[in-house]
Amino acid sequence: METGTRSWKRVGARLTSRDRGDTKSLVAESSGDPQTPQRRPLPALARFYIYTLHGLLCEVAFTAVWNCCLTLDPRLPAHTSLWALPMYGTAAFLLEDLSAWLKCRHWPLWARLVLYTILTYVWEFSWGILLRLLGACPWDYSQFQYNLLGLVTLEYTLPWALAALIAEALIVHYTLRLSLDSRLPLN
Repeated sequence: METGTRSWKRVGARLTSRDRGDTKSLVAESSGDPQTPQRRPLPALARFYIYTLHGLLCEVAFTAVWNCCLTLDPRLPAHTSLWALPMYGTAAFLLEDLSAWLKCRHWPLWARLVLYTILTYVWEFSWGILLRLLGACPWDYSQFQYNLLGLVTLEYTLPWALAALIAEALIVHYTLRLSLDSRLPLN
């Protein structure tokens, strides 16, 4: 995140100055010039909202392309469920801190993607079990050869790894760099 000449990086729930190695609240950062507005990071709820919409958009796009490949239907019909909103929103929200933690420990990209993909399967399976208990699970992978209880399938390994790469490198990366102008009210 750029504020003036200082660059910031996210470390856990804090923003850390890259040029001095100190930790300060972005709100407390001021250039001293009353004409220069202070900037503050997006609130957690706003980031969650962005992640939720991104996940929903990706699911609609993926199901449309996947169905087109299977049926050759040029109309690109897609499907999703409102249950996707909390699933994708919370997953990407949790990725914020996990990604920062792994990068601080110098995990290579390939290792992070393997971990993210495994965690995605655990996440999808957990949600699937919960939703199935409620009679509300909107997906069933039973028709795939390498499925587990119809809740996850290995055929989606590459799409999930690609989704994790996009989430870490683009969505989380740039969402954490968005900020609010302190002159704007929060309500």
